[in-house]
Amino acid sequence: MRVDATGKISLDHIYTRPDPRDYFGTLRELDYNIPDLARPHFQRLIAEYREVQGVPAPTVLDIGCSYGINAALVKYGLTMGDLYDRYGGPDAVRHTRATLLARDRELVRSRARTNQVRFLGLDASENALSYGLEAGFLDGAVHADLENVEPTEEQRAQLAGTDLVISTGCLGYVTERTISRVAGAHPERRPWMAHFVLRMFPFDPVAEALDAAGYESVQRGGLFRQRRFATREEQALVLDRLSDAGVDPSGLETGGWFYAQLYISRPRG
Repeated sequence: MRVDATGKISLDHIYTRPDPRDYFGTLRELDYNIPDLARPHFQRLIAEYREVQGVPAPTVLDIGCSYGINAALVKYGLTMGDLYDRYGGPDAVRHTRATLLARDRELVRSRARTNQVRFLGLDASENALSYGLEAGFLDGAVHADLENVEPTEEQRAQLAGTDLVISTGCLGYVTERTISRVAGAHPERRPWMAHFVLRMFPFDPVAEALDAAGYESVQRGGLFRQRRFATREEQALVLDRLSDAGVDPSGLETGGWFYAQLYISRPRG
């Protein structure tokens, strides 16, 4: 398997397919489960925002949303196990994209909730966003690479309506450039944020950019398994990167798993 500049194997191909079967087929083998671990933290933050800000149905922006996975879990009560069975089970090969979507839309209709939460997805993969929208997991989508370009006026208007921003592993590829453009989309109002960040990627540059934008950031306690290493080479390269960053992997990444930390950022005051 090819590795990228970070030392991780490249999984770019699974994010650009017309439907999520390759995504779940690949990640199931690696025990990718961080969306399950992240869900209760996102739900608590959404509930807190709803209570503090008096917003009945807050809008959540999921950065690096792929096919709308976090939306499926948070909004519709699914688990990663449900999704692995749904798209990677033995009957998945018999479906077409159209029949997968029809099945998803029926699930969304059966679990529809009123005035709970809206999900806006931000991703560079048009195919993944299109699927999440057509399935009904996502309520809106921003197809953009905010690392390299400013949002259009239409995209800025979408981002400006965001109440909370979440991510489950894209920070490190996505940097403070994207986060700053999201945070500054509205001239006055700042969304709350919750990011799960792999320990191999320092959060400091993002925290500094958010501090300049008027935020306070704190690390919540605990470590969260993201997925298993795919190869010994990937593990060795990541261990080297952790060592260079002064992060001790003993008993954690040395055991064969990526680990993430949770950072919560809120506007000061």
